[in-house]
Amino acid sequence: MIRNILIFILIAVAWQSNAQANYPIIVIETNYGTMKAMLYDDTPVHSNHYLKLIKEGYFDGTLFHRVVKDFVIQGGAQDSRDAPSGARIGGGRTDMELMPEFRENRFHKKGALAAPRRGDNENPQKKSDASQIYIVQGRVYTQGRLDSMEMAVNVPIRNEIIRTHYLPHKEKLDELKAANDASGFNALLDSLLNVVDSLYAIAPGKFFLPQELKEAYTTLGGIDRLDGSYTVFGEVTEGLEVIDKIAALPVDENSRPKTDAKIIRIYIE
Repeated sequence: MIRNILIFILIAVAWQSNAQANYPIIVIETNYGTMKAMLYDDTPVHSNHYLKLIKEGYFDGTLFHRVVKDFVIQGGAQDSRDAPSGARIGGGRTDMELMPEFRENRFHKKGALAAPRRGDNENPQKKSDASQIYIVQGRVYTQGRLDSMEMAVNVPIRNEIIRTHYLPHKEKLDELKAANDASGFNALLDSLLNVVDSLYAIAPGKFFLPQELKEAYTTLGGIDRLDGSYTVFGEVTEGLEVIDKIAALPVDENSRPKTDAKIIRIYIE
């Protein structure tokens, strides 16, 4: 019995260790503290690219040049290295773009490590500008807010089904009600609602947030409006408080911290 339990534990540990086995832990050392992060196995194009840059020391000495409280801290731009105080920095590079790797299970929770990009008008494919990184701070959502986001999409879909399959029979329902025909009224009502429910169940376009996302956004926090539009390729696993320290810095009109927030180096643990 004990032997079987030990085998089960070993299998479980092995499965967990293999869940993210392709990439080493990376360390992000800043002048406001140190973070550790993991790169995702299921975004290999981005993870491989950024790991290569990290090994080359590409980000070392650059700044978090765009800091927006309750949103993100963005850095790594090459023109930010040794940039004079107050200078506008953070230009992207079109020679380091990657095709997006959107994953439903990779969302913008607090600590998410992601790739910025150019806007939709000039970048309809949503290619990542893989010359920089951003890390999510975000904010905590209430469960009611997340429910409202789902309802905003789903309620109109259900209402359209009601309009086309229920309302045409409302006059008949009113007649049965006026005649005090409770049996006929309830039978027709049940039949109509069953049709509505059945059609709604198979209706395309409904929107439901993953349970994992709901749990993260109502505890850690996040940014829902970026999901599905920017590639998340990793997450901070230690040092979330460093994000808060940097996000709290006073910034100028270009969202650059007035006191430099420097990426001293990013390296493999």
